[in-house]
Amino acid sequence: MPGYVIAMLDVFDAAAYERYKAAAPPTIAAAGGRYLARGGESALEGSHDGRRVVILEFPSVEAARAWHQGSAYMEARKLRAACARNVTFLLLPGVS
Repeated sequence: MPGYVIAMLDVFDAAAYERYKAAAPPTIAAAGGRYLARGGESALEGSHDGRRVVILEFPSVEAARAWHQGSAYMEARKLRAACARNVTFLLLPGVS
């Protein structure tokens, strides 16, 4: 069953975020993950706080957790810390 990561973050340094955007995708792919959606420009219902939203799919919840806690992504996380605040990462199991 797949695992999904929903990330929400407030980017405060766009130039530094470009470095994070270059570093993170190879770590996601190496863990068997892929991007499903990126953005955060609008809400269909309710309000949106303006944070960027990213949805990732991994082969399993365990694979997603291993990616997030792995040494490869730790390096990218350091770059993220320099450009984003108010960060939330949710881990959800897929449904069958």
